[in-house]
Amino acid sequence: MTETAKPGLFRSALNSLIEARARQANYYVNGALLMLDDETLAKNGYSRDALRKNARAPYMF
Repeated sequence: MTETAKPGLFRSALNSLIEARARQANYYVNGALLMLDDETLAKNGYSRDALRKNARAPYMF
């Protein structure tokens, strides 16, 4: 029998914590990337507008 069990309370809490920390890290990195000049951003495949949009995304922590 192969049954997928619903994740328990602790697993759900851990997954939520991991997701929140990943969003926080993304927010921080986008802010740091915005300090670079436009030429460097373009060379590495980033758009200042996209970074600004993501840097303003709210997070819980």
